[in-house]
Amino acid sequence: MSSDPLVPTPAHKFTFGLWTVGWQGRDPFGDATRPALDPVETVQRLAGLGAYGVTFHDDDLIPFGAPDAEREATVKRFRAALDAGGLRVPMATTNLFTHPVFKDGAFTANDRDVRRYALRKTLRNIDLAAELGAGVYVAWGGREGAESGAAKDVRVALDRLK
Repeated sequence: MSSDPLVPTPAHKFTFGLWTVGWQGRDPFGDATRPALDPVETVQRLAGLGAYGVTFHDDDLIPFGAPDAEREATVKRFRAALDAGGLRVPMATTNLFTHPVFKDGAFTANDRDVRRYALRKTLRNIDLAAELGAGVYVAWGGREGAESGAAKDVRVALDRLK
């Protein structure tokens, strides 16, 4: 370990989101411009750079709709990489905005089935966050606003969000 105070160490508690390190260069009008980065490789590289931990949305770690066996294998590999690198997961959140099913929001969507799905997805990810030791869980909707003034009744949306 370096004695240089400007060289990061885990004691500085620098954390990085998987979505930032592995950003694929997407924009609203185009596909990815960079290949996906394996979360395990991200953990390994960050550990080598002196990071404290990583944060993530569920979909940053586990592909949307992955079968249970794939999910379990992915989490197992990720946990092993965290343990090997000495990294922590201080925060996690749920992606309720990228997949087209959430185009009208998640918890405030007009479609009851979408709201129920968002709740199940979030509860499952809260369990994963706790399993990985996250002390903070962020509930961020991302698309809970209205794309147009006529898309939803704001009072009803706020009641749903409550």
